Amino acid sequence: MSTSRSYGLQEPPSLGVAGKKRYAMVIDLNRCTGCGACATACKVEFDLPLGVWRIWLKEENRGTFPHTKKVVVPTLCNHCDYPICVRNCPTEATFKHADGFVLQRPNRCIGCRACIISCPYNARHLLPAVRTDAQKPTSVTDKCSFCVHRVSRGLAPACVASCTARAMIFGDLNDPESEISRLVHNSKEVSVMRPDIGTLPQVYYIGLGEGGVADPVACYEDRSDELKQDFNAFKRNHGGQQFGDIEEGEDKTSSLGFARQLGGHLRDFFADIFERIGIITRH
Repeated sequence: MSTSRSYGLQEPPSLGVAGKKRYAMVIDLNRCTGCGACATACKVEFDLPLGVWRIWLKEENRGTFPHTKKVVVPTLCNHCDYPICVRNCPTEATFKHADGFVLQRPNRCIGCRACIISCPYNARHLLPAVRTDAQKPTSVTDKCSFCVHRVSRGLAPACVASCTARAMIFGDLNDPESEISRLVHNSKEVSVMRPDIGTLPQVYYIGLGEGGVADPVACYEDRSDELKQDFNAFKRNHGGQQFGDIEEGEDKTSSLGFARQLGGHLRDFFADIFERIGIITRH
């Protein structure tokens, strides 16, 4: 019986493979100030619409008064060496580059959300059906690309270049002389998110610890009311293939409320199909 692993449309893991590059990132949470420059630079670089981000900040208060501190964790696609999203994409729209980048091809994406559901880091989102620039992709999956367009020209990713505290380090992990390689191999504090999943994530953190922001379930349950309202507002005002999202709240998730949302989602689902084949026009 064969014990080889199926990699989908991607290169096999390249970490530690001689003669190959393996780009990765280290984020030092001891240096991060939570200024948001990385998220803003990314949003400008890719002209992202309101409500979606390729990189976002999670916050956690640690300790007990008076010995407390706030920890800010920039979160993005982990560009895994064994990405689940690639295996689950039915159209081969998402793939793994030979140098380790996990990338998207919008022209092949059908917006089925299989990759979004399978990602253990909640790092993917669906672009809205209507955008100010009609030339931009709509109703397809989007995520961090490690700024492959900049790295291929010898530039650092936009988030790394804009970091005011130099908390983000990017480079080739297979190069023993690179700064990122020295950090990962010499620091005792380096860890990754959800190592138990087996995806071999390539975004490393210094000072992450366990639980709190490192636990996606806890992060979901501990959200503030303001954040919940913000997500609800986004879901209400983004049509098209946002119909997989459920608004939260007692009146929204009761039996009647849930049935209403499900009915509306099914309506949008079939309307989207008819629009794609040219029977109706909604926008």
